Formats: sequence, structure tokens, C-alpha cells
Amino acid sequence: MDKLISELVSYGMVNGLIAEEDKIYVINRLLELFGKKDFTWSEETVRPIHQILEDMMCCALELGIMEDDTITTKDLFDTKIMGLITPMPSQVRARFNELYAQEPNLATQFYYKFSQDTNYIRRDRIEKDEKWTTDTEYGRIDITINLSKPEKDPRDIAKAALQKKNEYPKCLLCEENEGYAGHISHPARQNHRIIPVSLAGCDYYFQYSPYVYYNEHCIVFNKEHIPMKIDRKVFAKLLDFVKQFPHYIVGSNADLPIVGGSILSHDHFQGGSYQFAMAKAPYEYMFKIKGYEDVTTGIIKWPMSVIRLQSENIERIVDLSDYILNVWREYSDEEAFIFSETNGNPHNTITPIARMNGNLYEMDLVLRNNITTEEKPWGVYHPDEKLHHIKKENIGLIEVMGLAVLPARLKKEMILLEEAILAGKDIRAIDEIEKHADWVEEWCGNYEITADNINQIIKDEIANVFVEVLECAGVYKRTEKGQNAFKKFVSSL
Repeated sequence: MDKLISELVSYGMVNGLIAEEDKIYVINRLLELFGKKDFTWSEETVRPIHQILEDMMCCALELGIMEDDTITTKDLFDTKIMGLITPMPSQVRARFNELYAQEPNLATQFYYKFSQDTNYIRRDRIEKDEKWTTDTEYGRIDITINLSKPEKDPRDIAKAALQKKNEYPKCLLCEENEGYAGHISHPARQNHRIIPVSLAGCDYYFQYSPYVYYNEHCIVFNKEHIPMKIDRKVFAKLLDFVKQFPHYIVGSNADLPIVGGSILSHDHFQGGSYQFAMAKAPYEYMFKIKGYEDVTTGIIKWPMSVIRLQSENIERIVDLSDYILNVWREYSDEEAFIFSETNGNPHNTITPIARMNGNLYEMDLVLRNNITTEEKPWGVYHPDEKLHHIKKENIGLIEVMGLAVLPARLKKEMILLEEAILAGKDIRAIDEIEKHADWVEEWCGNYEITADNINQIIKDEIANVFVEVLECAGVYKRTEKGQNAFKKFVSSL
């Protein structure tokens, strides 16, 4: 254990988490955690943090400090360890602000690396995610199979069922998570640090997602635990964020179920340093709106229904975004099956995305509608049931922008599909992949399939399904009739 403590402290010092003058203090805190009374320092070669922590937990299990080795128990304990070498919030914020004064990009680079070094972002798990890109008629589409979020152990599920519900913190986004020890039903956050930001005069916090789906995937959340709401203030806040962090994009999920795709109970945005396919989508149909002739406005070539605004003036984009939102909220077109509300339930809303494009502020307004029918209880503008074998979850902000976040089950199913196709087996006779049979029959005959190309073929066909998923989520379809209906709405502005 002395060697492991020495290695962990050395890791903290190498990565700037522990100052030389704090070294003995941190060692003593670790000795307390592991119930040791004495200690001898040894110079150790520093390994990746997950390897150090894994060995420490093996010792903790032998010593009876950890009661079992479930994933949740281990995550709670290794985060507790990391909390002892993670600087205080005030230190992290001071360093961030110091670097921001030099260059915003330096501040975010520091904070992103810090979030990885403290194991808040678990590098070893993120590396397991399956990722690829496929060229489509809408540009490069990104696909990721999320393997970094561990599945619950049955033992943890049983423990959680017996635990009394805790209202502190209210949710995973609340500021009270910073330093929180967690429990069987709530992740530990002793190594979590958040950065205050002011957006359009309102108090928010900035952090990174522990499950980074793309480079520097960040979350910007309201200091107050209040519900999501798309309104004029949201447009102003998003543009203020990209003004402060011009190298980032930022957007908001919609504020209605089905099309929200995220935690609706806590107002928050998502962003990061990544160029999604949507950002590259060109204008397809340009138009002017009376009173806003100075704002560049048009429909872009994208599977969903998107209006893009560009201007050097933030206020003009905010004003026009708010105007379009208010018109869309009340807009109905029975022929196009667009209903603003039914039985008092609102259906129309917007998913907004802001970014800088050179010296222009850019706002993409994605029109959303969450109406359901008896035939389509999941939502009329939701992935068709025939696509659920690949993606049946709600289409949220990240997917809207052109990055599919697909379930972990697909990793194994892709391997089974490859084996079955190469061996000429009947896919319908294999329980785990039977649901993919109709889909495979649609494209299998289009290729000369070999062991060398089967993997890429399946990946490309999955990406094609995702494009269909996005087209399903578009309120105006990519047909002549659909686009004419879209232009009809535009003409009403």
C-alpha cells in the first residue's frame, strides 16, 4: 500500500493536482482512508490513473474497507480516493480565470485536461466507445456506440431498491453535486469541480460531461434547479456563451417531452469544441423576413427542418429567433400534420444551436413537434418503428447536430451479424440479432461482401439508418411536398 500511495501522490504532483507543500498532508489523508498508522515513501514509475486505482481497490477489498467489488461500489470508492488529491473549487476556478484572461481556449484546455486527470472523465472507459464516420448526402455523419457508461450490477440494483429516496442533490446537474460523496443510487462527485459563468446576466455553471461523446463535450447548467424552457432568454444566453467561448458551439435540447431528449427538470445546455456535420450544411433556400432584412436567413440542407440565422449583431439574432419561436409555437398546418396543440397540450417548440462562423454569430433553429397518435404513440416525428432495432430513443440535441449515440448492445450485435453474414447463416434463427433480419435483407445483395469489408459495410449501413432516423424527426420531410410546406411556414413569418 505504501508503494500505491506513493505512486498516487506522484501522479497528483506530475499532473498539477498536488503542490509540493501539500504532499505530506495528502499522504496522511490517504493513510487515514486505508487505516494505516505508518508510511515509507518510495519512488515509483507513474502508471495511468485507472491502473493505480484498481490496485488500491484490490487492497481495500482485502482489508475489508470495501464491502464488495460491484462497479458502483468501486466507482464510489475510487472517486473518494481521487477526492483526496483534487484541489479545492476555489483553486480550480482561480486557475481557470487566470488562463481565461490570457485566452479562453487556454482556460478550457486546462479544465478539460484537469477533468480527465482527476478521473472525473474516465479515459479508460471513454476509449472503449466505438466511433466512426460515414459520408452521406448530408455530409459526414458521426456514429458512437456508448460503452463508457457501465451497466448496473444486479447487486447494486437490489441495494438501490432498498435505499430511501434522497432529495439532495435534487438531480445530477445541481451545483450541490460538487464534492458530493454519492451513494448506491447517485454517483460520487468528490473529484468534480464546476466553473461559474454569467450568461445574459444569469448565473450558470460550466462543466464537462463524464461521458464525452465528442471533443470537450461540456454541460452549462443553471445555478437554480428550474425546468427547461425555450424562450428569448435562452437565445441570448447561448449567444453570450459563444461570445465568451468563441471556439465552442452550444445548444439546448427542446423543452417538451419526446423531442427533449434530456433532463427536462433542470435548465441546461450542451456544447464543446467540435464541428458537427450540421454546422457544415449549406443554405438550400434563402429568404428575407420583413423587419429583419439585415439578418441572413435560410433553410439549410439537413434531414431535419432547420432555419439558420447569421449576423454580426447578437441582439438582431435574439430578436428574430424569438419572433420565429413565437410564430412556430402557434403555427398549425393540418395538411402537413402540424398541430400547435391538441386538447390543451402544446406540441411545437425549437432546438436551438449557436456558434461563431468567422465574425458572424450563427443560430440554427430546429423546428420540433411532439404530437403522438394511436398509430405512433412514440411520436409522429420520432424514429419509425422499423428503425428501432438500431435507434428508438428520443432524438436530442447531440443527434440533431449529426452525431448518433447508439446503445451498447449494438457492439455485440454487430459482431454476431458479421459472423452470420459471412457464414451464410439465417439471421432470423439467431435470437440476439433476429430483429436486424429485414434490414440486412434490404442491403446485403448490394455488396460483394468479404471478411475484409463486412465491418465497414455494417457501419455505413448503420449510419444510413441514422440518417433515416433524423429524417423521421424532421417535421417537414425531404420531399417536394414537405419542402413546399416548409416554405409555406416560412412565408408566414
